[in-house]
Amino acid sequence: MTALSRLNWTIGEGEWWGIIGPNGSGKSTLMRLLSGVEPASSGTITISGKSVTAYSRKELSRLMAVLQQEGIAPIHYPVREVLEMGRYPYLDWLGRDANDDADTLIDGIMDKLELQELADRPLDELSGGQRQRVALGQVMAQEPQILLLDEPTTFLDIRYQQQFMELVADWRREAGITVIAVLHDLNLAAQYCDKLLVLRDGRAVGMGTPQEMLTAERIRFVYEVEPVVVPHPASGVPQVLLSRKPL
Repeated sequence: MTALSRLNWTIGEGEWWGIIGPNGSGKSTLMRLLSGVEPASSGTITISGKSVTAYSRKELSRLMAVLQQEGIAPIHYPVREVLEMGRYPYLDWLGRDANDDADTLIDGIMDKLELQELADRPLDELSGGQRQRVALGQVMAQEPQILLLDEPTTFLDIRYQQQFMELVADWRREAGITVIAVLHDLNLAAQYCDKLLVLRDGRAVGMGTPQEMLTAERIRFVYEVEPVVVPHPASGVPQVLLSRKPL
């Protein structure tokens, strides 16, 4: 069985793409292919003109970071040590960091994410929102050019969802990273993503701006629901409401 087929997709440097679609549409499979975890049975995936399979794991880790929906398991390690784990791709065989300013880098990330007061707290004592900030700090310490997010806000309440997305947006703006995010929340996707890739049954049924992709007709076809699409009163981006079926 083929999970994905006939996908021709080009991502520009510095763009923020959202991948949307119903369960079973191929979103997670696509993320595994992009990250090099799973090889493609046919076709090619290239990063900067080089096949993703041609990179060593350490090279790929310097280029790309992946943040799963569960973030980091609640291990009994202090927050600062967890962030320092993000420097692994830059350590030599003696465990020395290639960047002499790594401590300054970690300090800056902890300041930005407001984690200094939590520096010595074990991860398993933190709330879900705090742990997700730590997970983001760890991938920031990795200094990637590409960030893959697999449903990063699934277990967060709306306050922490917005906080997380704003932190990613700030990082992208400052560092120029490319962001590719699998998102279930169409309204968050519209607010933060430049472009959306829409999947259904393993195939792309559209790619373009949120205004182009989040139409009532397309959402009805992809998700088999009856939507009402309205412009956000502040930003004008499309926001999706659902209609109840008549009794």
